[in-house]
Formats: sequence, structure tokens, C-alpha cells
Amino acid sequence: MTAPLSTLTDSATLPRITVDIWSDIACPWCYIGKRRFEQALGQFPQAAQVDVVWHSFELDPTAPAVNPVGMRDGLAMKYGTSTDKAQGMLDSMTATAAQEGLEYHFERASLANTFQAHQVIHLAARHGLQDAMKERLLKAYMTEGETLSDTDTLVRLAGQVGLDAQEVRDALDAQTYAQAVRQDEAQARAYGIQGVPFFVLGGKYGVSGAQDPATLRGALEQVWNEIAPQPAPLQLLGTPDAADGCEDGSCAVPSLKD
Repeated sequence: MTAPLSTLTDSATLPRITVDIWSDIACPWCYIGKRRFEQALGQFPQAAQVDVVWHSFELDPTAPAVNPVGMRDGLAMKYGTSTDKAQGMLDSMTATAAQEGLEYHFERASLANTFQAHQVIHLAARHGLQDAMKERLLKAYMTEGETLSDTDTLVRLAGQVGLDAQEVRDALDAQTYAQAVRQDEAQARAYGIQGVPFFVLGGKYGVSGAQDPATLRGALEQVWNEIAPQPAPLQLLGTPDAADGCEDGSCAVPSLKD
């Protein structure tokens, strides 16, 4: 008996795509980029085969733990512009975020160092909660004005996504994941990454910035088409005979014999 024909549909046998994303929590475009990537992934037929890994990137590693300067004034000083123009930049960014369903409140933002927060994301990865932790910290910074350099704040936020409070506190006290953050940043330098968000797909293709969902989906499809095995051409056995089968909506009927 001939075995039935089959196609490669079992997800356990399909290849996987790893998408490595470098971003900072204190990065307005990074939250927008996360939403756009999620839209792209939702439109990608092989989304179940995609593994997302978040990597640390500090836009300002020298930032103090607590900075009394607000976002508007800090932006004006950074770019050497007026506070009115800086506010205009923030208003434009707020409008862009709103188009992605995000609510930004820069007037609440605390310009603080994000090194500790990145360590918490690494801890969360060990428990399968990396994306949830990343999402919670971005919202805490961009919307709620939380100070993400504060240990008590980080412990509280981590507990909200399911991490053990004492484990988080102990890890921060011991700087358990400090080296992991530095390794991420070293890899970013090796790739030549200077701005975030930055997406690396399949360890081969880089996408810089919060690109639109269509661009990100196209990148996913390109990687998938390169790594997914294509079905082999069907080999027909025996000699085809039109009288043995039905084609084109008609069927040959055997002749009746006396």
C-alpha cells in the first residue's frame, strides 16, 4: 500500500526565526517600534515560528540615577534648541505614538539611568517573561512617569508581571545581570548599531528604526523564504492514462462490453 502524500505542516519540524531587538526603555521610538513589530508579526503567517529576544541599549549610559531636569528642558539642552521647539518635538512624538494606540506623557517622565531596568529585563527572560517586562517598563516610563532607576519601583513593577519580588531585589543588589547588559551593548557596537530600535532577523538582516509594519513583515518573509524548505517536485509513478481518472470537470466512463 502506498503511503499518503503529505506536506510539511507540523510546526515542530519547521525552522525558526530569531529576531533580536536592541532598544532602550527611555526611547520613545522604541515603544512605537515594538507596536509596529507586533503588528507585522500578527500579519506574518509563520508567527508561531518566530522567537523574539530583547537586548539592552542605553542611549545615555552616563545619565544620573535621578535627574531633576524634565524631558522638555533636557531635550532643549541636548540639541541646543529652545524649549518651545523641544516641546514641539515632544508633541509631535506624542501624536505619532497615539497613532499606534500608545499614550505618552513626557511631562511626567523622569530622566533617569536605565541600567538597572535593563537588568530586570534579563532576569525576566529567565522566567519566560521578558516581553511582558519590557512592555511594563516602557509603559511605566512613557505613560506613568515612573523612576526606573529606583530599586523599589523596579521590584514593584516586576511583581506586576509575575516575578518574585525578593529575587528581583537580590539580583539588583548583587548586580547579577550587569554583565549581561554590558554584553548586549558590546554586541551592539560590534554590529555598528548607533540608534534604536534596531532589529536583527535571523542573525543576517538588520532593520534600523521603527519601520512601518509592512517593511518589518517583508523582512520576516525574506528570512523565512530563505530558510524554509521548499517541497520537492512530485515524481509521478506509472504511465498516465486519461481513461483512468477525471480531469477538467469531466470523467471518462469505461465502455460497456457485451
